[in-house]
Amino acid sequence: QVQLVESGGGLVQAGASLRLSCAASGSIFRIGTMGWYRQAPGKQRDLVASVDRSGSTDYAKSVSGRFTISRDNAKNTVYLQMNSLEPEDTAVYYCNAETWYMPRTYYWGQGTQVTVSS
Repeated sequence: QVQLVESGGGLVQAGASLRLSCAASGSIFRIGTMGWYRQAPGKQRDLVASVDRSGSTDYAKSVSGRFTISRDNAKNTVYLQMNSLEPEDTAVYYCNAETWYMPRTYYWGQGTQVTVSS
């Protein structure tokens, strides 16, 4: 099993920055790609950004240029630096990890609330 623990959420004003962290523990040798998803009230959970073990990244169009995902394999931690935050970024942010082998197994953190006021 893999355990994911997020931190770094909070309440900020529009234009501010936040950094989310997600520390992985347990059977970390299983982990391939890690990422961040978010879910706003009444909406589905969507991918925000992901990073594979080589460091290749992928971003949702809505956050490209404002958010940066990074990964420290030595610390088994993935980060999401969020700049120029907008009220539309308000959501619960979930850390995700998936196994590198098939069939894929997906692991989720407990979620951290990010609220951006206008």
